[in-house]
Amino acid sequence: MLVNNQSLERAPAYQGLLMWLALCFVVAWFGSRFEPGPWYAGLTKPWWTPPDWLFGPVWTVLYTLMAIAAWLVWRKAGFRGAPLALGLFLGQLALNGAWSWLFFGLQQPGWALVDLALLAGVLGAAILAFGAHHPLAARLLVPYLIWVIFAGMLNYALWRLNP
Repeated sequence: MLVNNQSLERAPAYQGLLMWLALCFVVAWFGSRFEPGPWYAGLTKPWWTPPDWLFGPVWTVLYTLMAIAAWLVWRKAGFRGAPLALGLFLGQLALNGAWSWLFFGLQQPGWALVDLALLAGVLGAAILAFGAHHPLAARLLVPYLIWVIFAGMLNYALWRLNP
C-alpha cells in the first residue's frame, strides 16, 4: 500500500519503527543475495579477518540500530523537519546495499573500497545531521561507522593481497 508523506508522519510509533526496520532489512536482504562463494574463499586474507559466522550477527545488530536511529529522527522531526538527515541516511543505506553487489557480485574489491569510502563519508555526515535532531539517534549510528571503517580496512587489505 502506498501512503503519502503526511500519513507516514502521523502513523503510530510502532508503524514507523516497522517501516524503518523493513527498509533496513530489505537492504540487508539485497546484500545477502551476493554470497561470498568460492571466489571469496580463495582470496588471501589478512590474519585479522573475522570468522565468517560473525558477520551475520553483527549486521543484524547494526541494521536494527540503524532503523531505530532513523525512526527516532523521523518521529521527532519527520521528513519535512529533517530532510537532510533522513536523505543522508537513505543515501548511506543505498551505498551499503551497493557494497555487496560490487564486492561479491561483481568481484571488484577496488570499486567496493570506493563505495565504502563514500559510505563512511555519507554516514559521518548523517551522524552529524542526526545529532542536530536527536543526539541518541546519532550515537546509535557510531558502532555502524566503526564497523564500516573496519570493513574498509579489511576491504583494502583484501584488494592489496589479491591483485
